[in-house]
Amino acid sequence: MKINQMTRRRFFVNAALSTAGFALSSPVLSSAKNPQQEVPNFNLMKEVMKYRKIDAYTTSNLSSENLAMQVDFADRLGIQKMFIAGPMTPIKATPEEFRELNDRTIKAMNQYPDRLVGEFTVNPIYSKESLEEIKRCVDRGMVGTRLYNQVKINDPLYFPVIEALSDLNMIIFMHGECQLGVGGYRMKYDANKLPTTSTPADFVDAAQRYPEAMFQFAHIGGGGDWECMCKTFADYPNIYVDTGGSNNEENMIDFALEHLGEDRLFFGTDNSFYQSVGKVLSSNLSESQKKKLFFENYRKVLRKGGYHVD
Repeated sequence: MKINQMTRRRFFVNAALSTAGFALSSPVLSSAKNPQQEVPNFNLMKEVMKYRKIDAYTTSNLSSENLAMQVDFADRLGIQKMFIAGPMTPIKATPEEFRELNDRTIKAMNQYPDRLVGEFTVNPIYSKESLEEIKRCVDRGMVGTRLYNQVKINDPLYFPVIEALSDLNMIIFMHGECQLGVGGYRMKYDANKLPTTSTPADFVDAAQRYPEAMFQFAHIGGGGDWECMCKTFADYPNIYVDTGGSNNEENMIDFALEHLGEDRLFFGTDNSFYQSVGKVLSSNLSESQKKKLFFENYRKVLRKGGYHVD
């Protein structure tokens, strides 16, 4: 099997030294005085595979080739389920467009029914069509949303969508960003982002208005100011974050734990598979906390909406 062929050296190379964090902060690896010295009796892949995992954020172009590659990564790294949708694209997200995207996601689910779970996209500018699409997608087995930046999360246009998903006890997953020039925040620093991009403050506003709803802020490792994100969300227990993204600064996971607690962190990759596993393993989280982050926290949220991962 491919898993057995994955050596310690290959794992580090493929992780593109997300293992800079891995090697420096892991008590096992940092104990070696000689950086070239192999750590005896340490099987890295055994460590990787001992944790059950749900990927709460996978992005795909939904082609057969891309899906096969992603399932192969999941096999290598012990990822049991992947929650998947198409990437953010420069579309207006008309009803025709978001239905077509959701249909492609449903097709992907049917290709890998035991591994892939689809998340649906709607656009609250089209309120009637969005509410109809939520019902259609839930009936087809999709779970939760993949929302983008057509409208800010705290815009009144989103309220009917939030209320519908809250009634279903489903996670409200939305992309947000936190950096200069985003979402109307000090826009003189133009990051070439739409002013309708949601910021952490927008999430807080929505979470306060709907304390019964569950919000997921996408990928704290996606390149923004993750310290600001975690500090902003600290006092709002219905906002969760996933740890996905290709940015792997040291202490990111520990910082998120400190400010959000062990029950509000989800494992996610956003397709940065090795990095996303490595930065959790290299953190100072306890065994029970890693189990929660990798698997148990997201499973608990899914159960509230009637979706069970055994």
